[in-house]
Amino acid sequence: MKKIIVAIDGHSSCGKSTMAKDLAKTIGYTYIDSGAMYRAVTLYCLENGLFTGDELDVENLQKEIKDIRISFVKNPETGRSDTYLNGRNVEREIRSMGVADKVSPVAAVGFVREEMVKQQQAMGLEKGIVMDGRDIGTIVFPDAELKIFVTAAPEIRAQRRLEELIAKGENASFEEVLHNLAKRDHIDSTRKDGPLKQAEDAVVLDNSDLTINEQNKKLLELFDTHSC
Repeated sequence: MKKIIVAIDGHSSCGKSTMAKDLAKTIGYTYIDSGAMYRAVTLYCLENGLFTGDELDVENLQKEIKDIRISFVKNPETGRSDTYLNGRNVEREIRSMGVADKVSPVAAVGFVREEMVKQQQAMGLEKGIVMDGRDIGTIVFPDAELKIFVTAAPEIRAQRRLEELIAKGENASFEEVLHNLAKRDHIDSTRKDGPLKQAEDAVVLDNSDLTINEQNKKLLELFDTHSC
């Protein structure tokens, strides 16, 4: 069976990462969370004083972007990949609401996207990867053998995100999370560089009413079809 690239795009909190991680683990591929890369850059900006309120210091970020290296290392306890920022495990920090609230402006910066795409494409040279994000099937890997576009109702996505935050001990309201998702959707879909959109040859998967097992079964069926 030949190795392929599986590109999974879709809206925030629609379950892309969960399904991508599960698929990669099942088929023995490397999972790469492109969204985590932008979250890691955002964390870098927050930790290094590149945000003043909501204002991003783009000029200084451009000077430092080449020194920001994102990598993924398999966690032996979970069997999944953790995100590393310049050699430091930041998997937990990048999932906070503080990072989520600032990630879209960072991801909309052209030179940030250019650098992250270079790093992502380098990770896919030997194929055998599952990558999820906003522009994987359109910009990063337009020739990916399998492209999937995931969507779900905004209210369902907000509830899933809220439950995730509560499980991590963070305080957030449903209204706050729903507002954050709406803001991110707008920025992601209208930005100039690498906007969120469905690739023409992508398979649409609405998982609003699907269980984890049901969506995993659909994904595996699609993979088996495209990797023959």
